[in-house]
Amino acid sequence: MRLALYQPDIAQNTGTILRLCACLGVPVDVIGPAGFDFSDRALKRAALDYLDHVELKRHISFSEFMDRRAESQARGHAGRLVLLSAHAATPHISFAFEPNDILMLGRESAGCPETVHAQVDARITIPMRPGLRSLNVAVTAAIVLGEALRQTHQFPSPQVGIKFLSQT
Repeated sequence: MRLALYQPDIAQNTGTILRLCACLGVPVDVIGPAGFDFSDRALKRAALDYLDHVELKRHISFSEFMDRRAESQARGHAGRLVLLSAHAATPHISFAFEPNDILMLGRESAGCPETVHAQVDARITIPMRPGLRSLNVAVTAAIVLGEALRQTHQFPSPQVGIKFLSQT
């Protein structure tokens, strides 16, 4: 499982997502150009001390990301590209995730262009009440990534002493 951010606009959201992925052991691809300073220094400020704990790959463009993905697919490492979109028809809870899926989130301001929509393997959405536009991108990442990791049994091993509801 990987998470990809398409041309993120807001450094704080990217920092939150990097922290989420560091805690869950999920690699992140950031597809440029970003709408903010994407230097190591700026990212460390946004992701706090979690940046050193996340596997991060930067791509200068969507075409470069797709080229690298094709290389990974040829080696059997890259899975489907799944776009999270407020305009998709398939609810995330009805989607069967696979362990090598790449979950991609669009720009906070504009989502992804149709050219990107045309190249993904699946599009999913989080069911919401009618009349509301969308969730924050970091919240969306957490909700869908949580479901994907649950389905594929890829959550990190629990810490010693933590009990889950299914344990007695």
